[in-house]
Amino acid sequence: MDAEPEKAADEAVTEPKSLRHLAQAEEGCTRCPLYRDATQAVPGEGPSHAAFMLVGEQPGDKEDIAGKPFVGPAGRVLDQALHDAGIAREETFVTNAVKHFKHEMRGKRRLHKRPNNYEIERCKVWLDFERSLVKPSTIVALGVTAARSLTGRTVTIGKVRGKPIDMADGTRLVITVHPSALLRIEDEDERRAAYRSFVADLKAAVAASSHGTARIKAS
Repeated sequence: MDAEPEKAADEAVTEPKSLRHLAQAEEGCTRCPLYRDATQAVPGEGPSHAAFMLVGEQPGDKEDIAGKPFVGPAGRVLDQALHDAGIAREETFVTNAVKHFKHEMRGKRRLHKRPNNYEIERCKVWLDFERSLVKPSTIVALGVTAARSLTGRTVTIGKVRGKPIDMADGTRLVITVHPSALLRIEDEDERRAAYRSFVADLKAAVAASSHGTARIKAS
């Protein structure tokens, strides 16, 4: 760990009054080194008081350029799965545990690298602010990075996926895989089965809504 992250650990963060102010604060974030090589911070997106919140890992290459979450290949998988689960994305708050794109160069390509525990912890303040402002009744953690940020520990997805977890603030948490995992499955039958399981997890999250207020599309 270099000197700059150590120094950043003492920096105070003022609680933002709105999602717009939060996005501005995230854009100026230097709490970990990831800001240096990213195009921009990618804030969460969605209604200011959505009942449903989806938390992914971090922006990818497409998201880093666009400044919006889940607009690349994984985002297309997520959009289709939300549709098939009866969830309206436009009524859902979509964000990431880490707000800057972590990558390494391979020729001219920027290849994704998973955030480490330090980076996840340094970025957790922004996710906590999003939760405080939006106040969702149900959160879906997409993958191990999101699950760690939300639970404070490393979890095995297979042991907990699809099972509602009561959080300290009364929010229901459902953990599932990240949609990018589906893109890495080469066998078509396995990929279809994994996709069905993913949709089932999203449906379980709707059913687990602690207040029964998650707005869903009519079938």
